[in-house]
Amino acid sequence: MIGFMNSTLAHAAPRLPVGVLLREWRQRRRMSQLDLAGEAEVSTRHLSFVESGRSVPSREMLMRLAEQLDVPLRERNTLLVAAGYAPLYRERSLADPQLSAARRAVELVLKGHEPYPALAVDRHWTMVSANAAVGPLVALADPSLLEGPVNVLRLSLHPKGLAHAIVNWHEWRAHLLARVRRQVEVSADATLGALLLELEAYPAPAHAGPPGHGEIDAVVVPFQLRTPSGVLSFFSTTTVFGTPVDITLSELAIEAFFPADSQTADALRLIVGA
Repeated sequence: MIGFMNSTLAHAAPRLPVGVLLREWRQRRRMSQLDLAGEAEVSTRHLSFVESGRSVPSREMLMRLAEQLDVPLRERNTLLVAAGYAPLYRERSLADPQLSAARRAVELVLKGHEPYPALAVDRHWTMVSANAAVGPLVALADPSLLEGPVNVLRLSLHPKGLAHAIVNWHEWRAHLLARVRRQVEVSADATLGALLLELEAYPAPAHAGPPGHGEIDAVVVPFQLRTPSGVLSFFSTTTVFGTPVDITLSELAIEAFFPADSQTADALRLIVGA
């Protein structure tokens, strides 16, 4: 199993007043002041005063608004600091002893998923851990993309990555880009936004041909990879921690791939066994 990597980033000081930040999150969630005030059980007048800077929200009110707006934990700290309060949520390294139970849980899930591939990623899709089935698949990419922190989106779509081996490149690319766009919309993460622009600019591999226009005869978008063992076909699921209060855990996700056919299942058993 690939070991855990650190993914801790320092908390940056906010550059905007708390009222402006709250208004941006409300508009991002497409909520009116009346809607948000009703959900958070505060007066519309008070919310208007907070957004305009005429009133400073209490810590309790700020967290209630952040909860209704589904603001990520990292950005809730930004709101707190902007309002003059101390950050509430800690961001520990995955190597921190206090996260040992969560780390073991991730390792058990990854190991238990073998011989099928599974990996853990952070908020920017940097791989922090993976099971033994991932190695033979990513080995199809150029070694330069496997040095240092490995970004699995870049690894998947980069011309030197797995793009040359992805049979249904257009469909898989569209699926990944849609997921990232949604993440950018939900999180307002600038780094993720820059990564999205990078991914969108990658050229299609020579084998991809023009994008298809027919219906996909499947219930999910498969990930079809051409390997020395033949074409392997997967569908994926995503697992996250429930009710985390640590930033690192709140941003950690496990991407697990399941065989979409018996040929893939048989091939994986042979690959991992070898």
